[in-house]
Amino acid sequence: MTRGAAAGDGDDAGVAVWATFLRTHAAVVRRLERELADERGLALSWYDVLLELNAAPRRRLRMRELAERVVLSRTRVSRVVDEMVRDGLVTRQPDSVDRRATFAVITRAGRAALRAAAPVYLRGIREHFTSHLSDRELRVLGRSLAKVLGAQRDTEG
Repeated sequence: MTRGAAAGDGDDAGVAVWATFLRTHAAVVRRLERELADERGLALSWYDVLLELNAAPRRRLRMRELAERVVLSRTRVSRVVDEMVRDGLVTRQPDSVDRRATFAVITRAGRAALRAAAPVYLRGIREHFTSHLSDRELRVLGRSLAKVLGAQRDTEG
């Protein structure tokens, strides 16, 4: 995907950075997934859902908004939430205003699972990502990624 795009397009450095970003993200995510599964029996996608729901007002989000926040398709987030409902970590709640919409709501068991998994997740972020960068590099990377993300949001309109 990225190698062919780099050939002779005049932006080889940019494409190389993009490819490194993708490989780094994939490598760190694989480790986080493995550690959360091994130590807490929790999928990374489940952790992300719990994290977003716990941080949301009233600890709930519409399914569409949840899908956007956890970067999953609507279909995939619906399947993940169904699995989490079966395990008692999340409930579905109809929207009383918009009958077409449904909220995903974190349960007490979901909050407990999040609290138990958070140290594993945070340790993994430190060990596999932030420990390899200086404070200055982290600030620059954070600003750079925020700039790109902001530009995407601006064009989504």
